[in-house]
This record gives sequence, structure tokens and C-alpha cells, in this order.
Amino acid sequence: MTELSKPQQASAAGPEPRPMPVPVPRVGPRRRTGLGVLLLPLAGLLVALGVWWLLTSVLEVIHPAVLPPPGAVLSAFAAAPIRFLEHAGDTTMETVVGFVLSSGCGVLIGLSLAGSRVLERMFTPLLVAVNAVPKIALGPLLVGALGWGQKPVLTMVFLLCFFPIVLSTATGLTSTPADLAELARSLDASRWQAFRKVRLPAALPQIFVGLKVAMPLAAIGAVIGEFQAGESGLGYLIVQAGGVGDTATAWAAIILIGLMSILLYFVLVLLERFALPWVRDTTSRG
Repeated sequence: MTELSKPQQASAAGPEPRPMPVPVPRVGPRRRTGLGVLLLPLAGLLVALGVWWLLTSVLEVIHPAVLPPPGAVLSAFAAAPIRFLEHAGDTTMETVVGFVLSSGCGVLIGLSLAGSRVLERMFTPLLVAVNAVPKIALGPLLVGALGWGQKPVLTMVFLLCFFPIVLSTATGLTSTPADLAELARSLDASRWQAFRKVRLPAALPQIFVGLKVAMPLAAIGAVIGEFQAGESGLGYLIVQAGGVGDTATAWAAIILIGLMSILLYFVLVLLERFALPWVRDTTSRG
């Protein structure tokens, strides 16, 4: 009997079993449900309030003159809500106006630094020096030069938050991906076309990072300005309440400053999502 070859032996034994396909998990951006977006911050707020109440009302490890209980702060707000909201409106307006002014000037300065190596080398050390100066030290000088009211407050907001915007704009415009820059050159795009179609869209995520860093700094600048030159606003209210030992009113104003900052920050986040819809689709948080 002739010996069967290997293919014939395999045919006689039957077809070889095929390996089962291994399912490959799909990797994509993690989607958050609307319920989680609302419940998780609320849970964090409740935890913070619980710790605050525990430290001040149950354990009493913090003196009420330093941090009054939540009930006392709530009572202070409930006693004059219109007064608090009026001061909060003034601080919000100063924060937004100063932020918009610093954003416009910061983006223009960043564009200039990114477009000219000479300007970058000339003025970057000066910008770093201006940013390093403690802004609170400039308060008396601003009052002497601009008087009392909103002008020194807006100037303080501008000085405190424009540097991150300048830095993020210049960094974003000078770090265009090499493949996109090469694509623009291969298509014979003009300098303006390359800027408008490639460099600016690629830099927008970095610019928004600077804007999100600057937004809380704008609120801080507004409060510092109101401490020294304000005639209204939450910072002015804190100074007035602290002068008479009314810490509950001062803490109510401080909490309103935090809530205002959270609201403005998430408005900016929503603006980023509408302006840059491709960012969420092309990136993943793992």
C-alpha cells in the first residue's frame, strides 16, 4: 500500500478545525451620561458640605470666627439675598469684561510672538518680568493713577490673566504638527492659507487651555482689585464684613465667588465644545 502524502492524510482525517475568532474590544472615547455629569459634581458638593458641618458644628475643631457653620453662612445670605446678588453681578461683570479684554490682547500678542522670531526674543523676557511682579503690589499704584472704581479693577484682571493666554497662543501656533505643515507646503498654500486652514485650527485647543487657566485668574484679579479700589462687588463686601467681624457674611461672599468662577469656567468649556467639535472625536481619555 502506498503511503499517503500529508495533504491526503489531512483530507482523509477530515477538515482541520478553524480557530474561533477572538473578539477585539472596541476602543473609543468614553462617553459620559448627562446624569453622571450632574450627579458627580453634586455628590462632591455634598461631601464638602458634610465635612464643613462636621468640623464646625459637631467636632468644633475650627473656631466660628475663622469658619462659621454652614447654617450661619446660609442665614447671612438669606438675610439680604438681593444685596449679595447685586455685588455678585458687579464682580461677574468686571471678571467677564477684564477676561475678554485680556483674551483679545493676549491672542494678538501671542500671534505677534509666533509670527516673528525677532519680536519673540525682544519681548518675551519683558512679559515674563511683568508676570512675575506681585499684582497686589500694584494696587496702590493703580488707585493713584486711575482712581477708585472699575478702572483699576479691570486693569488688575487684565494683568493677572493675560500671560497664560499669550503663552498658550504662541505655543500653539509654533507647534503645528509636521505632517500638517508638510501637507500645506505640498499643496502650494500661501502663508495666509496655511495659517487659516492649518496653523490656527491646530493651535485652537492649546489656546483654549490658556483661556481656561486664565478664567479663574480673572475672578481672582477682580476680587483683589475690589479689595483695594472697589466701590462694590464681592471683594468689597468681604472687606466691609471682615472689618466688623461678620465672618458669616464674608464667607457667604467667598462661596458666591467660587460658584461664579465655576459657572464662568463651564460656560467656557461649553464654548470650546461648540467651537472645536473635532477635538472630542479625535482624542480619547483612555
